[in-house]
Amino acid sequence: MPDYRLSLRRLLALAVVVAALVASPTAQADRSVPFKAGETLTYDVSWTTFLTAGSVTLSVRERRPAGAGRAAYYLVGEGRPTSTLQRLYSVYYKAESMLDTRTLQPSMATLYSDENGRKRHKTTTFRGNGTVDYEVRTATSAKSSLKVPVTAQDPLGAIYVLRALPLKPGLKPFNIPITDSGKAYTMRVIVGARESVKSGIGTLPALKLTLEVTDAAGKPANARGLALWLSDDARRLPLKLVAGLAVGSFQLTLAKAAG
Repeated sequence: MPDYRLSLRRLLALAVVVAALVASPTAQADRSVPFKAGETLTYDVSWTTFLTAGSVTLSVRERRPAGAGRAAYYLVGEGRPTSTLQRLYSVYYKAESMLDTRTLQPSMATLYSDENGRKRHKTTTFRGNGTVDYEVRTATSAKSSLKVPVTAQDPLGAIYVLRALPLKPGLKPFNIPITDSGKAYTMRVIVGARESVKSGIGTLPALKLTLEVTDAAGKPANARGLALWLSDDARRLPLKLVAGLAVGSFQLTLAKAAG
């Protein structure tokens, strides 16, 4: 005669195993980050002699499903010149990135640009195995693949990753692999001392990050300098970014923060 109690125990054990397997994709919690869906940061852009040359917004549009029990932050960055400059030279830029909420690794990044009617759309797809697929579309389309470190970031996502790191003065410099426009770069991050930074939301203590970007051959890709100031508080807001150009410099200063 069968032992129904034993069969029942086995059935319950099997049910527990099945439940664990079903739940496993969602069991891991999101990584703790200083930003959330709905955050929108607006920046004033200055360039050389133009006190205000345009505006840039960085936003976490939403936390959306990304398949197999995973989720991603949908990040968007948009840039436009002032109306005066727009009449002289019409430009618009939009960057997007999908950043995994657990690993903070990107799955896809896009960059759309419209420069006086010359439109270009670039898409980078991260395969998760050290390979990225790159496509650029204008009037025609070109595709390529590139081997990169599995921890490679896109430029927009890298800003949010920096915000999530436990940065402090005196921290040993570290590298973040970056891929952009079908090419591989290395961004060396040097954490400087605390400074007071004035922006549209007041004067706040901030950490200055010097960002040294080199290409695959080790040659400087931003020889004229790139620096980012993050607020030294729980939100780690990007308060200011300065980039040296061939002529003058380019600066973003936080004007307002919402969300």
